[in-house]
Amino acid sequence: MGVRPSAVRVAVRTVELTEPLHPLADLVAYTSVQIFGLWGGRPIGSVEVANHGHALSEGRVAEAIARGLGREVLAAMVSQGYGGAAALPPLDDDVRVSVVIATLDRPEPLASCLRAVTAQKTSRAVEIVVVDNHPASGLTPPVVAEFPDVRYVAEPRRGLAYARNAGFLAAGGEIVVATDDDVIVPVDWLEKLVAPFARADVMAVTGNVLPRELDTHAQRLFEAYGGLGRGFAYREFDRRWFDSWSRGVPTWTLGATANAAFRASVLRHPDVGLMDEALGPGMPSGVGEDTYLFYRILRAGFTIVYEPAAYVWHMHRRELSALRRQLFAYSKGHVAYHLVTLLRDGDRRALAELLVALPRYRARQLAATLLGRRDYPLSLVLIELAGHLAGPLALWRSRRRVRREGRSGMVTA
Repeated sequence: MGVRPSAVRVAVRTVELTEPLHPLADLVAYTSVQIFGLWGGRPIGSVEVANHGHALSEGRVAEAIARGLGREVLAAMVSQGYGGAAALPPLDDDVRVSVVIATLDRPEPLASCLRAVTAQKTSRAVEIVVVDNHPASGLTPPVVAEFPDVRYVAEPRRGLAYARNAGFLAAGGEIVVATDDDVIVPVDWLEKLVAPFARADVMAVTGNVLPRELDTHAQRLFEAYGGLGRGFAYREFDRRWFDSWSRGVPTWTLGATANAAFRASVLRHPDVGLMDEALGPGMPSGVGEDTYLFYRILRAGFTIVYEPAAYVWHMHRRELSALRRQLFAYSKGHVAYHLVTLLRDGDRRALAELLVALPRYRARQLAATLLGRRDYPLSLVLIELAGHLAGPLALWRSRRRVRREGRSGMVTA
């Protein structure tokens, strides 16, 4: 008889592989351990090890690394763990950076996030802007007041795109970084994230997003869904990649604005601009504000870099009810994103995605679940399907809201 999912707890630990290995203790409450291997501070992969409430000896750790990350370690030894921005000259220290953190009534996570962001090891001028997306609650200003150098911006119009845009408009840096209030960043995160901007053609950089905790069934299911991380390999995306797709452009594979940076000039470019306020959390459409911004950047002929060395730790939703709402929103937003590329940009590849690729994918997913070939709950498959069906109406409702409340930078009566 298997272990009930609710009884499973997975610890999250990191192991620096360029240093001597040590036992992993403090695991009495966990059934297994997800070990993220670092090479010189850069994540190169992960492996899960069953521990059944016991500490892992140095030998067990070494065995797990050899079994699960052997090829990654060998590749890191050959390349010294870095095939991306390290080959470039560093970004000049006189390039100013603004970090924009959108928040909505989560004072404790915000305080933790700000402590990490203000502790960055950098010699450049860094401005931190917190955008309060529910100023009427009064929960955010006291937290910001604890950090005298942090700017506070109020954006009462509900929606993550509204909040991020308000921060982008208020920011004074040449590079604008977006992150969320439910992430924790390592001390070298910022410099790794902005390093690729040493190249003039790079207009956006995304980084890896790793789970801070896998204590609950909902958190592990979100990782099974795909999580927010996009792997451990450095990648670049340009107009040639954009044009290579015969169906909808999968910009969701590039990363997310939980961990992303933009050259401020691209947010003023006439072919790119700010985020689409009708997309994203807080709107009926659910998500899509970042994937559509990536789409516009690539369509304009610029380059986006995925730099996994610039990683953050994200707190996934702990409850199944919250996960269900999240996946429903993700599915609505996926459809909304493709509809926007079709209706606003005239990209007919969206039709191939919406009418062929997406139904085919859902049919295969449903069949695999029903036949027991996929360890993923049928209830979540059906929630995702319902979200796809709700996407067109959700986008229409979002557009109505934006017409009523105005675009970013505009004040309505």
